[in-house]
Amino acid sequence: MPNTDHPAGRRAFLKSASAAAAAVNLNPAALGAGDRISLALIGARNQGKGVARRSIAAGARIAAICDIDDAIHAAVSPMIEEAQGHKPAYVKDYRRVLDDRNIDAVIIATPDHWHTHMALNAIHAGKDVFLEKPLSQTIREGQMIRDAARKYKRVVQVGTMRRSGPHFHEAARFVGSGKLGKLCLVRAWMCQVRSSIGNPPDGAPPAGADYEQWLGPAPKRPFNPNRFHYNWRFFWDYGTSELGNQGVHMLDVALMGIQALLGKENSLPTKVSGHGSIYWLDDAKEVPDTQVITYDYGKFLLVWELQSFANHHPIEGAGAGTAFYGTDATLVVDRAGWRVFGPKNEIVASGEAAPMTHEQNFLECMRSRALPNADVEIGRLSTTLCHLGNICHHLGRDVRFDPKTETFGADREANARLEKTYRAGYELPRV
Repeated sequence: MPNTDHPAGRRAFLKSASAAAAAVNLNPAALGAGDRISLALIGARNQGKGVARRSIAAGARIAAICDIDDAIHAAVSPMIEEAQGHKPAYVKDYRRVLDDRNIDAVIIATPDHWHTHMALNAIHAGKDVFLEKPLSQTIREGQMIRDAARKYKRVVQVGTMRRSGPHFHEAARFVGSGKLGKLCLVRAWMCQVRSSIGNPPDGAPPAGADYEQWLGPAPKRPFNPNRFHYNWRFFWDYGTSELGNQGVHMLDVALMGIQALLGKENSLPTKVSGHGSIYWLDDAKEVPDTQVITYDYGKFLLVWELQSFANHHPIEGAGAGTAFYGTDATLVVDRAGWRVFGPKNEIVASGEAAPMTHEQNFLECMRSRALPNADVEIGRLSTTLCHLGNICHHLGRDVRFDPKTETFGADREANARLEKTYRAGYELPRV
């Protein structure tokens, strides 16, 4: 296995990955109708485990589990074996599954700071990719993944699974029909209670966990249990705040309606404002627990609201949802369904929830080579909204954005946050 911590090793790895790509499913007909798609799961905890089990139910097989923690493998592997009838292989280095020509695609469900490196390397190695949300940690990273997917003709499904929910599409079509009247406001929100994670001291990584590999491109820091499994999402080094964690789902539904009304080419705002901070718990978390971000589209406002301190009396009766406010009616949609309220607050139209078949759609598109429901460009746009909100938060001021160039014009301070710095030896691969 080449050492990609150094440029020469990385070039050798990409060269071998390129050679492997020539034999890995580059032909759309390579997967016959009777063939069972073979997947590798990279990051087996929480969401990755769920995606893998749903993929098995949809007809795929998990050929390998890749995780840096032996304890996670020990817990998850028996579940996967029971679900599919055979035990998956286990590796700690994700590059090994990219070298395996018998693996058709990868599920990437790692912390956010690894998404782009793994996705770019997987695409270059000829693998299709199911990439958990959010797509990336920066706007530039998202553009790179999109460009690589198009260049190498790879199917990339982002884990914004509401795109595979029929009732969300029904709601978006209603918004696009104009029956709400003049749209003036769109709201997306999350009401939850985040308990304290405390302030534990630094310590030693768990036995069997490769902490150096876990850190990867993130800054070198001593191990701390708060900066590891699950809680990593509360730290800027590894996550994208609650905007990228929770907000991307509801903001993506907002974009579905906006795109139905204005077209995909008009998905992004021209001005972003907002405020947020930690008002709830004095613990180790770095990201806001209370936040309001406003995206100005010129014709209407999109507002993101986060409450991580309470879930009683949620917004519009939903703990997590999206609403479209027009001059004639209001549409509210969440996981339970959608309903339209008329001038007298009566329900004038509605639709019930149906199962979301996100993994099944990914597998179907691997066979047909069609764009999946949450294609990389769709996921990139909703993730960009998250990045815009985070940039506004970090700068502590409004920012003006050019949707055509996807830059902040002459605002050097904001433009500097279109990209990020990676730890030496973990620079982004070129594809």
